[in-house]
Amino acid sequence: MNILNVNSEIGKLKKVLLHRPGKELENLNPEWLERLLFDDIPWLELAQKEHDEFANLFRKNDVEVVYLADLISETLNQSKELKLQFISQFLNEAHVVSETLRLVVTEYLNSFDSTKEMIEKTMAGIRKNEVPNWTKRTLTDYIGDYPFVCDPMPNLYFTRDPFSTIGNGISMSKMFTVTRSRETIYSDYIFKYHNQYKNKLNYYYDRNQPFSLEGGDILVLSDKILAVGVSQRSHPIAIEAFAKNLLYKYNTNFETILAFDIPKSRAFMHLDTVFTRVDYDKFTLHNKMDNPFKVYELTKDSNRVGKLKVKQIYDKLDNILSKYLDQSVKLIPCGGGDEIISSREQWNDGANTLAIAPGEVIVYARNYVTNSILESHGVKVHAIASSELSRGRGGPRCMSMPLLRED
Repeated sequence: MNILNVNSEIGKLKKVLLHRPGKELENLNPEWLERLLFDDIPWLELAQKEHDEFANLFRKNDVEVVYLADLISETLNQSKELKLQFISQFLNEAHVVSETLRLVVTEYLNSFDSTKEMIEKTMAGIRKNEVPNWTKRTLTDYIGDYPFVCDPMPNLYFTRDPFSTIGNGISMSKMFTVTRSRETIYSDYIFKYHNQYKNKLNYYYDRNQPFSLEGGDILVLSDKILAVGVSQRSHPIAIEAFAKNLLYKYNTNFETILAFDIPKSRAFMHLDTVFTRVDYDKFTLHNKMDNPFKVYELTKDSNRVGKLKVKQIYDKLDNILSKYLDQSVKLIPCGGGDEIISSREQWNDGANTLAIAPGEVIVYARNYVTNSILESHGVKVHAIASSELSRGRGGPRCMSMPLLRED
């Protein structure tokens, strides 16, 4: 098997990338929640216990678990020059522009006993009072009372978004918000410089592109068909560039990209909050999306080399999926038909499931109505605790990035 291999949403999962929540959650503050894309402050100790349960569930099902902090540490430990390059780029993207402050923070990051400790500090956020010899130097220092030199990255445990594994390559995300833009540094370094991955992968999209495209909007329906959400966080121009790379530049096996036009709001966020695949013929569905979709079929234009042919489709989701997958499809609404239950469980990502094999999914235990409905349709459910993890507004699919699946 290739070092990366994802040609479906449901093939037996063999290897997955996670990020165990760290001190970045303890650097959340009520004053900055909206800017950092959180509605509440998780309790770190319990969030870590819940996440460890999540990771152990993978292991019990013969899935290899690798962690973001471990992989980037292994990458940077390959050379001192690469580590210094990473620190410099990290400070650039954290907008540390003062030469004196850059020097002081660089020395601080180099002072950690291990590369992993240093990496975890960049993720957690760097407070001014943590940096030795930090003093007020600039006008901004004197006027502002913001406590961080570098912001925390509390959304990192949603590893689905910074990149996507597609076939044997990746799409490196251009994140929609400034808050999340630095998250992709870690995976970008891993895939460009880690000995296991460097020079072996195609990049179907790049973090330096001008228009945003995030991993939660990309679903691998088959080895020929991708679904991509035209959402608040993924721009149609980005999707077109992504499609051209898949269909022309890298000449992959993929033949069709289906661009789903979904509401442009945080309530919907990504396509994988609208529907996820749980079995060969079964999908979960957002309770408010059981109506016709505008979908755009992107394929090669046989009359214009390098161009896309765009065809608009307007139909119900089950009809669209049935047509392109060439089989009957059953949609399972989050929370069933009850308006109150559906809205409550959708708020806690009841439709955001992660398949570890056909007909076998990981879900949040708190969405017990949706979970019971899934079981009634013959789906095996692995329910995990999520009182703290769910506060970040993302489900099991959001918290995981498959690296290897059986076809």
